[in-house]
Amino acid sequence: MRLNLIAATSTIALALAPAVYAADINQAGAKALEESLTKLVPKEAARDGFVTVNPAGTRYEIIYDFAKLLKKIDPATFVVNGLTPWSVFATPKDGGLWGVEGTNSLDVSGHFEAAGQPKTSFTYVIDTLVFNGIFDPAISYLRSGDFSAKAVSFSSKTETEELRASFDGMAYKLTSSDGMVAGTTNFAASGTASGFVETIQSGDKPAVDVRADSMDFAAAVNGLPANKVRDIIMFAVEHADDKELDRASSDRLKAMLRDAFPLLTSLSETIGFDNLTVSSAVGNGGAKNITYEVALDGPSDAMRFGVGMTAQQISLSSPIVPSAYAAFVPQELKLQFAIADMDFNAFGDEFLKADFTAGASSEESGQKAVERLFKGGELVVDFPKISAVSSVYDAEISGKVRGRVDTSKEYSMDATILARDLDKTIAAVQELAKTNADLNQVSFGLMMAKGFAKTDPDGRQRWEISVARNGSVTINGQVIKAAD
Repeated sequence: MRLNLIAATSTIALALAPAVYAADINQAGAKALEESLTKLVPKEAARDGFVTVNPAGTRYEIIYDFAKLLKKIDPATFVVNGLTPWSVFATPKDGGLWGVEGTNSLDVSGHFEAAGQPKTSFTYVIDTLVFNGIFDPAISYLRSGDFSAKAVSFSSKTETEELRASFDGMAYKLTSSDGMVAGTTNFAASGTASGFVETIQSGDKPAVDVRADSMDFAAAVNGLPANKVRDIIMFAVEHADDKELDRASSDRLKAMLRDAFPLLTSLSETIGFDNLTVSSAVGNGGAKNITYEVALDGPSDAMRFGVGMTAQQISLSSPIVPSAYAAFVPQELKLQFAIADMDFNAFGDEFLKADFTAGASSEESGQKAVERLFKGGELVVDFPKISAVSSVYDAEISGKVRGRVDTSKEYSMDATILARDLDKTIAAVQELAKTNADLNQVSFGLMMAKGFAKTDPDGRQRWEISVARNGSVTINGQVIKAAD
């Protein structure tokens, strides 16, 4: 939802062209601005008056009539009710900058139906959306901005499923700075949303209710060639009605993509939930804090994409988990994995060899591009840390898996497993085995594993495990399985 609001307000500001920033507010300036804005919308929507601009004192009022944007959509497949125009005010500033601001709301409902899919009804409500920022024609984007929304809700319903989501309010801030490479810009956004509630109903299954006191987020994109991305967007709009690209247009698109690659130098996003709870008729659970992270960074010929998740003070109360097993539910959990050493330069070079004209097959060129993204077709998945802690165990694993993008049979792995208080874990499993004989095998396996372990200075047991591509397996240097 946050990204949709950013996209909407940014697109509104994006079209303020550098050619239109005269200090005098008049009808001629309004017309020039309107012509500039219509360049970023489909031709039919522009003709129908989707965008209009009028002088308004010391600023221009830009009116977006969203109903006209949807005028050509077949009502048999897509209907939206309640769309009303939005107003955005643009004020010329010193140095060719623009101040943009607006206060709007949204209360729409409708339905859509795609071939082979059930009819879906929806509602989308924003009681108040307020934003103000500084738009810089030199980068064709917002330099900064403050955004807030109150009473946001969404619902989606089919014959068998229903989803309702809402939050009380949201506020976030956008900032920017010049990138290290000339012509690029760094963008960062951060904010918080409060009172999150989501209810999911599927068939005759019990409804699931998800709540969080607050959700904090931060995101950053560095090294974005904003002007070049704008040109690509405008090209897409210009050819939106074309069923196919001719050779000249295909070559032009390739040139723009080649000039814009690798599109960014790094990106990151962090989302955190406070006091997250999940409740249903079959049980309740939650966590004091849950944090999700994603990042892409490194040199363009050796980039690393990483994902991480951390949960603290986890709780679970459900008849599905017998009380005797409650101690095995993790109280703390951390998951981290990454795909490393990706060559985006080589990927871009190969991708741009594809034929974008009509009738051309891009499957083979796409496969070659992926193979070049992973050097020599080699795929490396890194697990910096996967850990789980409860009252009866404390375990951690890290390592790497190496394979190929063209087969799942050829791989190798190097991993380190650490366990604290393994005797306590074995004793807990043995206690459960008194009522579940199948767990005797688990207890026996843990005792065998202990026999292979080394003891670290801090008392933890350690296993260094290596699986070679020839099928051999070693643990702490001892051969457990010979090569195939």
